[in-house]
Amino acid sequence: MAENELREQVRRRYAAAATQVQTGASNEQVLDGTTDSSCCGASDTTVDVTFGAGLYDARDAVDLPVAAVAASLGCGNPTAVAALSPGERVLDLGSGGGIDVLLSARRVGPTGFAYGVDMTEEMLALARANAAAAGVSNVEFLRGTIEEVPLPDDAVDVVISNCVINLSTDKPAVLTEMFRVLSPGGRVGVSDVVAEDHLTPEERAERGSHAGCIAGALSRAEYLEGMTAAGFTDVAVEYTHEVAPQMHGAIIRATKPRA
Repeated sequence: MAENELREQVRRRYAAAATQVQTGASNEQVLDGTTDSSCCGASDTTVDVTFGAGLYDARDAVDLPVAAVAASLGCGNPTAVAALSPGERVLDLGSGGGIDVLLSARRVGPTGFAYGVDMTEEMLALARANAAAAGVSNVEFLRGTIEEVPLPDDAVDVVISNCVINLSTDKPAVLTEMFRVLSPGGRVGVSDVVAEDHLTPEERAERGSHAGCIAGALSRAEYLEGMTAAGFTDVAVEYTHEVAPQMHGAIIRATKPRA
């Protein structure tokens, strides 16, 4: 499938999820359905606990709008692994309904700031409504792609993302953009789906669709090599849970050198 077709497929999936949430669907209802017809979803009959709001500590959801929790479609909790501190500037790539941006804004406090970038108008509208409902002002949601982030160089201290990089059709561009927007000494704390090194692209595709967060996943070695090629140091990939045979939710950490 051509890159533009894949991107449009992903956009349609996320737009549909946002619309579903806006009509009152729960996170379980958004995730329910086949992997091919949801944005990182489940089997035909059960809600997949390897994706979605269930991966957050229940305390994280306190005081968050219900719609922000319902729109959670990721494979981890990047705000927890990024170890955010008061006053930091954070960027969430593929921010969706805004849950990780709102959690980041809470962690960095009034002296910090959290940006979200998403290409889907429906998700941006939902995220902005969620921020308003939560009364959070130290956030901004920007329309754009994760391959061309609409922020200047050295704009943030931390980059997070939750199960979105696997959806990109140009992952080297994403990793390069992450490096560009980070200030020297900045860091990455990303959750993503990662394949075991022995799986070929064809074998990954057999386990799920691109829009279902499976077929487009990098292997562990590819992640390490790609992050290093982009300029990062201290790159680490840690599996957290299996989401498909030989494919895992994972935490990816890295640092941008100070000099």
